[in-house]
Amino acid sequence: VFYFSCHLRLSAEEVIQWSQSLEKLLASQSGQGVFREFLKSEFSEENIEFWLACEDYKKTKSDHLHGKAERIYEEFVQSDAIKQINIDYQMREATAKRAQDPTHTSFDEAQKTVYILMERDSYPRFLKSKAYLNLLNQLQKMPRQD
Repeated sequence: VFYFSCHLRLSAEEVIQWSQSLEKLLASQSGQGVFREFLKSEFSEENIEFWLACEDYKKTKSDHLHGKAERIYEEFVQSDAIKQINIDYQMREATAKRAQDPTHTSFDEAQKTVYILMERDSYPRFLKSKAYLNLLNQLQKMPRQD
């Protein structure tokens, strides 16, 4: 059961849009929050945390890339990472190499893999979850605030 007090400004229309694509869900601050809570309940929040870290990384000034790349690698990619993402050995090795000499695209392949994993696996379950359906139901019952 999730607590949605922080999502009072949500509209049913916005929440319905989340069901159109994972991209639309992740484009919404509130969507990210609700999806993250759902992933926590499934013990897989490292996926969205990694995806968000990569989005932030792409906007990083060049002189800060090295430090951020190291942090992302240590937190999510290395084989004993606390929040290890689900990527195969080859991807892990290739990402490790790219992180040693970081560019803004160092994590793109791993990020894409994690995105596809969420899109095919977690996202369909999220749309069928009590959390999503209850939120949608609550918002559809509320009087419009126009």
